[in-house]
Amino acid sequence: GKNKENNSSNRLFIIFGVLGATLVGLGIILIIGHNWDNLSRISKTVFSFLPLIIGQILCAFTLIKKSKSIAWRESTAAFLFFAVGASISLVSQIYNIDGNLSSFLLTWMLLCVPLVYIMRSSFVSLLYLVGITAYACETGYGSSAYSYYFLLLLILIPFYYYLCQNKSKNNSTIFHHWFIPLSLVITLGIYAEQTYELMFVAYFSLFGLLYLIGNTQFIKDQKVINNGYKVIGFLGIISLLLGLSFDWFWEELRYSYIDHTFNDILRTPEFLISAILFISALALLIYQQKDKSIKEINPISIIFIVFIFIFILGFFSPLSVLLINLAVIVVGILTIREGAQKNHLGILNVGLLTLTALITCRFFDFDLSFVFRGILFITAGIGFFAANYWLLQKRKNNA
Repeated sequence: GKNKENNSSNRLFIIFGVLGATLVGLGIILIIGHNWDNLSRISKTVFSFLPLIIGQILCAFTLIKKSKSIAWRESTAAFLFFAVGASISLVSQIYNIDGNLSSFLLTWMLLCVPLVYIMRSSFVSLLYLVGITAYACETGYGSSAYSYYFLLLLILIPFYYYLCQNKSKNNSTIFHHWFIPLSLVITLGIYAEQTYELMFVAYFSLFGLLYLIGNTQFIKDQKVINNGYKVIGFLGIISLLLGLSFDWFWEELRYSYIDHTFNDILRTPEFLISAILFISALALLIYQQKDKSIKEINPISIIFIVFIFIFILGFFSPLSVLLINLAVIVVGILTIREGAQKNHLGILNVGLLTLTALITCRFFDFDLSFVFRGILFITAGIGFFAANYWLLQKRKNNA
């Protein structure tokens, strides 16, 4: 029990240390900001470097004297992270240096990434992920400026690898398992320029890739809630399938096919990014399945391949809507079956929820009669009760 108590008090100490450092940093900025207009230019310059100098002194002290203490490392690194941002913005304000938000974020993140490695700070690493995601959105959405997002993400991978190897059970590592896939999902949209339809292929491949990463050795043994890749991959695929189970997208696709020739499509950034993601996901799938039988393939992990065929068919035929609906039904049923085999209520109910979500979508399709919709809902409700009751009974009998 002693060890556990130490762990939790340590964790609290780290959290409060980081919060305290952040609040002190923001407090200093507010006090300086309040008296800003009365200061001379020299005092302004001194003040804009002051947080930076304090932060660096604190970090140096930590490295020399307290390098074993996570709380010290995390809180001083967090303080310096915000001090850097404050100094850049204050200096550019004093000297009227022109710059937009994206160049500010880029400079700030590049200056702070060494902190992640020198201080081994996971909190700064998470802040960095938020920063580069904001930077990518700021540069990418609504403009065609080139974004260095992927390079910035690559810089962080060695640290992430270090966390997974040495601190796989830590909360900070688990947060990384959520922040990285979320960042990728948010950022992928910046590549949509001309042929937005292709982004569906890109997103399916990305979610497929994330789901497959969630099944790899390094994270597979985590609890489901800690496995951001798997959860985001699964939810992403199901949401896309449900969204595309309506006819509007496919009608537009058949209509837009007249506008684009195939050669035009091959030249777009969307095609390139879709191809890269698709090939990556396919390679990982083949690698994971090489020693397994066909029966062990999880239906979710091959949806991105199935979707390519449905997508191409969608250019010519209205059948694709039907196929998407079928895909959701198959995923739902196979997930229910997996839950029953593993005797796992959670998996079983995810399968049932998938089917219920599909029925709900069809409820808003006005081509169906009210009676038919009513019957669908009643069936779903009975299915829920029956499946859960059956699994609980099975557990009782086994016990």
